[in-house]
Formats: sequence, structure tokens, C-alpha cells
Amino acid sequence: MRHFLRFEDITTGIALRLSITFLVIAAGLALYQVTTRFVFGVPSTWSEVITRSSMIWSVFLGVAVAFRHGAMISVDVIQNALPRRLGLSLFVIANLASLLFFTILFWQGWLMTERVVPQRLAALEVSIAWVYAALPVGSAFILVAIVASIIRALRGDWNDARNAEAEV
Repeated sequence: MRHFLRFEDITTGIALRLSITFLVIAAGLALYQVTTRFVFGVPSTWSEVITRSSMIWSVFLGVAVAFRHGAMISVDVIQNALPRRLGLSLFVIANLASLLFFTILFWQGWLMTERVVPQRLAALEVSIAWVYAALPVGSAFILVAIVASIIRALRGDWNDARNAEAEV
């Protein structure tokens, strides 16, 4: 279990850094697009597509970090009001439901990514599959984070599972 939790620390750190990178790209290109459109009067045709794609990647990678740090919408008030064992059970059940959801999203995202390979992004000659790949890739990072959260909770650090203090 210790090795898996260390693996999750590494994968979530990678997801965090990639999410930040995609967010910076999106912000920079959005600024570029506004500048070319309103300052120079010649809108960029390609920057909007990359901005949107970067935001999608940033969100799907950022969800893994949110799970790691307990920042997802949760039922903390109810969990804390219940006896510890019952609250822990509710926490684990909620995470198992999330695990099921993101497993389905991974599978469906994979199938959709394969289906759109021949399609091209508007204004670019790049397969739209690179954008759709955010679903299975992000879901893989998220699944690792959820499993680690459940492991931490079952090991007794339930609060740490929701509010992980380890540096990513």
C-alpha cells in the first residue's frame, strides 16, 4: 500500500504540473486572441481552438489533484455529524461511486477518442482525438487519486484522505 500511495503522490504531482501548464497556455493564448482581435483587428483563427483544448485538459488533470486534496464536493457536514465508523462508511461509499463514474468515463472516453481520430480540429490540421484524449488520460489520473483516498481512509487517516497535507 505504501508503494501505491507513493505512486499516487507522483502521478498527482504530474497531473498538477500538467494542469498548470495547460492553464497557462490557455490564458496566454486567450490574451493573444483578444489582442489580435481588438487591438489589431485581425482575429487569430487557431488560438481559440487551442485555448479551448488546453482548458479541457487542464480541468480533467486538475480533478485528480482536487480528489487528492479533498476539494471535490462532498458531504462533510453529514460525515462529521455521524459516528466515525458510519461517517467513514459514507466517505468510502461516495468514493466508490466516484470510482465507478470515472471508470465508465475512462472507458467511454477511450472509445470516443478512437472514434474521432480521422476528424480534424477547426483551423488546424491536428486530429481532434488529442482533445478527446483528455477524458481517458484525466480519468486514469483521477482513478489513482480516488483509490489512494480510499486507502488512506481505511488506514485510519480519514481526515488526511479528505484533506491531504502531503506535498504533491
